[in-house]
Amino acid sequence: MLSVPCDALRRQGYQFFSTRSSAAVKPCLWCKSDLRSRGACYKYQFYGIESYRCVQMTPTLRCTQRCLYCWRSFEHEVTSEEEIAPEEIVSRIADLQKRAIAGFKVSSDVSLERFSEAARPKHVAISLAGEPTCYSHLPELIDLFHHEGCTTFLVSNGTRPWVLEHCRPTQMYLSLSAPDQEIYRRLCRPKSDASESWERVQESLDLLGGRRSAVRITLIHGINDCSPERYAAMVQDSGAMFVEVKGYMYLGFSRRRMRRENMPEHHEVRRFAEEISKYADYCIADENEKSRVALLRRCA
Repeated sequence: MLSVPCDALRRQGYQFFSTRSSAAVKPCLWCKSDLRSRGACYKYQFYGIESYRCVQMTPTLRCTQRCLYCWRSFEHEVTSEEEIAPEEIVSRIADLQKRAIAGFKVSSDVSLERFSEAARPKHVAISLAGEPTCYSHLPELIDLFHHEGCTTFLVSNGTRPWVLEHCRPTQMYLSLSAPDQEIYRRLCRPKSDASESWERVQESLDLLGGRRSAVRITLIHGINDCSPERYAAMVQDSGAMFVEVKGYMYLGFSRRRMRRENMPEHHEVRRFAEEISKYADYCIADENEKSRVALLRRCA
């Protein structure tokens, strides 16, 4: 049986594939906003991903870290579950997304055509919560999504490089939340040895070159907004195509661990991105002030 309080998560909008598994779908705020034509996620601006046709999901809520800035509740961690087959996830994901957005079908803000398109997702963001590489069939799941005509973004904390090595998402995101091992230990709080986990993150960074990939730096005021030259060195060696410097947002259960003052202003995010660009072959390509994010791209 699944040892996680599913009722609490369902009240938050989680749609579970099974009572035995923590695999789930949950539309993000940008999906709902774009469904009503009120604005899309910055990923539309940066990469052309239509938010209202994007599914935010995870194949597992298990995780290898307990990051202070994470929006999830550590009280809702999974201790045991039965994995469900990737074929079942792919076959049912559209129905769960449709169920999750069903209330918008009668909204005066949403046309029937737009709702019908949203019920037929074209993009899957494997980024809801947990660490997706803990799911043993992740490479096969991604391949099946592509076979069904969906593009995929995979977001990982990089602690299981041997899984990432076999994954081929449309774009791979790797979280890089610290410039050094000590800040990583205090901020990301890995469940295994911090030195070993940090080395695994470095191994995962080495996997990004030669593929469509992005390093995501969640910038937290007063905690990890230091040593831009160290971030730059790791990014430079990775060969990632993009770097997103994104301000921490005071949301969800992170409010129990962080302070509102830990949110940097957009101008601080932009300035930190500029500092990184001074030490690496990356240039600022775009920015979104509302989401407090700056995009760096490998210079030609």
